[in-house]
Amino acid sequence: MNKKLILLLIGLMLFTAAGCTAPAVEESTAPESVSEELPAEQDPAAGLSLKDLFAQHGMKVGTCLSPQMIRGEKTNDLILSQFNSVTMENSMKPEAILNQIKSKEAGELVVNFNNEAKQMLDWAKENNFSMRGHTLVWYSQTPEWLFHEDFDANKDYVDREELLARMESMIRQVFETLTEQGYIDLFYAYDVVNEAWMEDGTMRKCHWSEIIGDDYLWYAFYYADKYAPESIDLYYNDYNEQYKTDALVKFVKTLVDENGKYLIDGVGFQAHLYTTDSLTAYFKTVDALAETGLKLQLTELDVCLGRYQAPQPADDTNLAAQGAFYYDLINGLFERADAGKLKMDALTFWGFADNMSWRREYSPLLYDSKLSPKKALYGALQLEEACGK
Repeated sequence: MNKKLILLLIGLMLFTAAGCTAPAVEESTAPESVSEELPAEQDPAAGLSLKDLFAQHGMKVGTCLSPQMIRGEKTNDLILSQFNSVTMENSMKPEAILNQIKSKEAGELVVNFNNEAKQMLDWAKENNFSMRGHTLVWYSQTPEWLFHEDFDANKDYVDREELLARMESMIRQVFETLTEQGYIDLFYAYDVVNEAWMEDGTMRKCHWSEIIGDDYLWYAFYYADKYAPESIDLYYNDYNEQYKTDALVKFVKTLVDENGKYLIDGVGFQAHLYTTDSLTAYFKTVDALAETGLKLQLTELDVCLGRYQAPQPADDTNLAAQGAFYYDLINGLFERADAGKLKMDALTFWGFADNMSWRREYSPLLYDSKLSPKKALYGALQLEEACGK
């Protein structure tokens, strides 16, 4: 027998006798998170819910909502188990509720909630959920034709008086339609104006300001105060709020009627945060706006791994940092609310599962793509030992 072949056979015999077998080849996929689904008895969050915890501090807790979320059995069940408030992700923004064809036919602006919006309104009603309305007056996701004569983007822009009339009509119709269709009692808050200020403290330039003037903001709240029922709090909502503190404090103080009464009830902090942000600095903004006496809500909370335009991987270290950040943020809000230093009756996460987030590359939410709980959830639930602190 060939000498090399004999040596090879002897080697194979020794390899097998030692119990060394080639490892099985596993299918390899790049995980979005290292979170793993635990048996219920091993999950620190088993039997706990965000809505029960937040209720202990006088708050609702919510998520944004899309039709896909309530069509999926697992996502629907998760929402029902954890939350008691929802905000439509897109279906109540101006481009979704304003109907160009019907407006042209009627010769006046027509508000029309589409089937997606009605589906989610019915779902909220059937499941006893409260709702935040989002949003009325915004520079974005507002159809261009709204600002033109005959609701035609190819024609000239309307004048100040006409656009004020259209603004009033839109706001009036939203609240009238919700009332007529039996949905108005679902709502406890509504974002009247969204994102009107820049980080340098100047007002954002948009069609509303260019055609009406800077007082378009006052008129938006004046009309909302005129037509919204007292049961709905009226909010100004913005992002990067920690960089706009002084501008926001000055602005909200201008939203008063001829008797000095506030036309606004609260300020919404979108709270699109990063694990590298300073919570000390963030709470300075919270405290400064709380001193106005208005309510505050975190309206679109998510906490990204890393920093702006520099996402970090969802590994053990970064997920622990995220869990600790959620813990410290929510604990700080609870402490202020419980001490009477902060009027906060609701907090809304902008989703719950990373793969459904608008910033999914940052893994910003409470559950991973398989709906397994992350340390972020444990932080939100104030489980200090489990969250990564």
